[in-house]
Amino acid sequence: MKKPVDSALTRAAVLAIGEWIAAPDSVEKPARAALGDAVRRTARSLEADAPGHSVEVRVPPFVAVQCIEGPRHTRGTPPNVVETDPQTWLQLATGYLSWHEAVSSGRVDASGSRADEVAAWLPVIPLVSTGHNR
Repeated sequence: MKKPVDSALTRAAVLAIGEWIAAPDSVEKPARAALGDAVRRTARSLEADAPGHSVEVRVPPFVAVQCIEGPRHTRGTPPNVVETDPQTWLQLATGYLSWHEAVSSGRVDASGSRADEVAAWLPVIPLVSTGHNR
């Protein structure tokens, strides 16, 4: 059984590197441990908010989670995959970047008929008013 997600710790991990998430070219990249903590916590929050096994969200090298209700995938390459880098993931997870912008610019690789369903669960930890919060 998975540990419950602590939303306060997730928010704290995100806020600790919030300046970099908002303006990555303006500040120094956070330490790997801080970056990994924020990525893992936000991805696991998505997994908890949208339980299921239909879509695999990958943010290498830090985490891969399964989410969205539907058929469980057990072997080989999953049919629905979302993959992105840590910076893009954290911008999506906090509302600094929209799903549409990320996919259309190639910052997110979303494959499979259900991959776009992840968008309905973003942002995970809203730091900006996006107009598309759940």
